[in-house]
Amino acid sequence: MHNILNPEGPFMSFITKITYSAYLNLLWLVCCLPIVTIGASTTALFYVTLKVARNEEGSLTKAFFHSFKENFRQGTIIWLILLTVGIVLGVDGYIFYHMRFENAFWTVATAVFLIAAAAYAIILMYIFPLLARFDNTIRTMFKNAIMLGMRFLLCTVVMAVIYFAMVFVIINIFTPMIIFGEGLCALLCSYLLSNILLLCQEKQEETTQTSESANTKETTEIIESAKIKEHEIL
Repeated sequence: MHNILNPEGPFMSFITKITYSAYLNLLWLVCCLPIVTIGASTTALFYVTLKVARNEEGSLTKAFFHSFKENFRQGTIIWLILLTVGIVLGVDGYIFYHMRFENAFWTVATAVFLIAAAAYAIILMYIFPLLARFDNTIRTMFKNAIMLGMRFLLCTVVMAVIYFAMVFVIINIFTPMIIFGEGLCALLCSYLLSNILLLCQEKQEETTQTSESANTKETTEIIESAKIKEHEIL
């Protein structure tokens, strides 16, 4: 019993981080209320959960609002782009679902829609963690998000399962799970992404130290022209 209640033991560490996820989810929800700030809020959430995954959490509130302020402009622009594309895809999906035709054109159009929806989902899962970790242009952020998602496909699938499972549980099984919601999903995904982003960082550092940019590998291109955000807030 004493070992279980040890503050530095694995059980209490697990409970602490679950508590963190609930608190961060609350911060995320509050900062999402104007709707247009969802991008900046999600970036701030991942900024903190990525630090928690590396056991560098420090002051959660201070780190969250530091990232929220720092990434507000880019996060908001990215979110508005994603929101617009999401609305278009949603309308298209509604049309495809209710107007079914059995011909070659409709089959091809449906395939194109499904590919576009999959690409959209990949970008949605990766772009805010990338923004939380790296400085880059918005255009390159989108490119990097899709490249990462396709290169690390297993991680992408697991992340998608995490989000779908959370939505399913909240809607069909245990609604109070909404207390943890996005905070818990972001924390779990941050554990998956931590090593991937570290790999990107190492590749970037290698590229910076050598002038052989023409021979860089695909993983290096993922952080093309990126500057790592190292000004950590404790």
